[in-house]
Amino acid sequence: MKSTSITTTNNSQLKSLLSLCGYFGALIGLYLVSGLVLADGGGQDLGKVAQNITGTMTNVAKLITAASYVAGVGFALMGMLKFKAHKDNPQQVPLSQPIVLLAIAAGLVFLPSLITTTGATVFGSSAKNATSQGGNVEGTE
Repeated sequence: MKSTSITTTNNSQLKSLLSLCGYFGALIGLYLVSGLVLADGGGQDLGKVAQNITGTMTNVAKLITAASYVAGVGFALMGMLKFKAHKDNPQQVPLSQPIVLLAIAAGLVFLPSLITTTGATVFGSSAKNATSQGGNVEGTE
């Protein structure tokens, strides 16, 4: 019995030691990679880092816009196919299903313009926006 408790204690100590080494390894890895990720370690100031983030956000806005349009067209096609399925067999496909799909499609197609309008409402028209057309656009005052 004594040997079982000793091995259990050694196993728990070994697990805690391995987890501690894992934490320190992760911290050292983050420290070494932080120069590459954040500011390239080349003496960049906070303004240049902010410009990098703004450029990245412009690309993210383009990605969201493209995905929204593609998903909206896909949902519209699915809605039309469900209308045909409802016409062929009304007992199997309820009418609410294609109507909901078309409503989702309309929402996804108009999402980019809705985001632009909401951003102007929340942050004001003089705020700089990362638009889906690329680049920063200054609003009118």
